[in-house]
Amino acid sequence: MQNIIDKALENSFSYSEYRQFVSKLITERKSTGHTQTEDLLHYSELNETRMNRLEKTIVVPKEISEKLNALPKNYIWLTLTEGWCGDAAQIVPILHKLDEASSKIDLRLVLRDDNDDLMQLFLTNGSKSIPKVIILNKDTKEVVATWGPRPEPARKLIADYKAQHGVVDEPIKIELQKWYLHDKGLTTMNELVTLIK
Repeated sequence: MQNIIDKALENSFSYSEYRQFVSKLITERKSTGHTQTEDLLHYSELNETRMNRLEKTIVVPKEISEKLNALPKNYIWLTLTEGWCGDAAQIVPILHKLDEASSKIDLRLVLRDDNDDLMQLFLTNGSKSIPKVIILNKDTKEVVATWGPRPEPARKLIADYKAQHGVVDEPIKIELQKWYLHDKGLTTMNELVTLIK
């Protein structure tokens, strides 16, 4: 496992590098990932707009930044993502804001399709769900905790809908985006802070 984590870290992006990389692909009419479709490009474009908005609107409450800065150790948040992923577009800017708010966190982003061996180690119920945050002790690279792909209320929203309707379709995707909008990243922040002590 350590070799896989080390290799992923070597191939990782900072937040600004990731944003630039995804934007450059969009100008080339491409998405991240090994599959290219018009739909994935469309989602990538939509997500870029979404992330630009979130960068301006997400605020880290003082109590959260105080908790992060009081952590006894430093951590790497190695996060599997893709530019076309709607949940990643909602979550990654929050991770970025937390990284900015604390010297104890170093956010590193890796593309899921380019790091399949890492993804295979951190499946969610057998699926390659992203974003997936792998919290590492910065000194030892030991896995301390994992989080993702969604905060618990959002996970439950999707699971309940899927149990009732058998699919995840456009109406529930719209509901999920509304949930993220109203939550303003607070549930994600609180869940992540609770994971690391």
